[in-house]
Amino acid sequence: MSSFSDPQAVARYAEGPVRQVPGFHALQQMAALLLAESVPEDGHVLVLGAGGGLELKAFAGMQGGWRLLGIDPSAEMLKLATATLGPLASRVQLLEGYIDAAPEISFDGATCLLTLHFLPVQERLHTLRELRRRLKPGAPLIVAHHSFPQGQREKARWLERYAAFAMSSGIPWSNAKTAIDAIGARLPALSPEQDVALMQQAGFETIELFYAGFTFKGWVAYAPAQ
Repeated sequence: MSSFSDPQAVARYAEGPVRQVPGFHALQQMAALLLAESVPEDGHVLVLGAGGGLELKAFAGMQGGWRLLGIDPSAEMLKLATATLGPLASRVQLLEGYIDAAPEISFDGATCLLTLHFLPVQERLHTLRELRRRLKPGAPLIVAHHSFPQGQREKARWLERYAAFAMSSGIPWSNAKTAIDAIGARLPALSPEQDVALMQQAGFETIELFYAGFTFKGWVAYAPAQ
């Protein structure tokens, strides 16, 4: 995650997700629609891993009454978020830190997109538990990140598909190869089954898959109603 503090890497950040994540803009649109099923028109939404501001801009553009809190550990990424938001920045509060920095209030919904795959299992479980603790009863959490089978052969096959998508989107083969080597060796990704089990362990209910794009999966889950 050190690249998120590199000013040059941060400046290029917006180019990456569109070319690396299948249906990136549709993923943000679906996340907003799933939130809107439960979040009221004047609701308060927590966006964890918000640096860059791409989903904050999408959510603010689709839902004019939502109050948004974006949290990210990178000061450089939060600067980029402010620039990305432009005139929408007045409707968004930005906070530097991790989930423990989030205020202890009850949010109407939360998202954590393209972030959890960076966290080891115990840190990921802690993050999910703290997200649930900050949600109102029955409120939704939308997550999406790398999640693919972890058996050696299956893992290699899915990472090759990820690289093929990146190349078809204009990323040079050498860069795509470097990316999948790093993901395979260092990223603490889980299988979809492990991801669901971890959300259940954190106390979420009614966990539903809504997005699948090669190595990426996305779920909507809900805090207990009572």
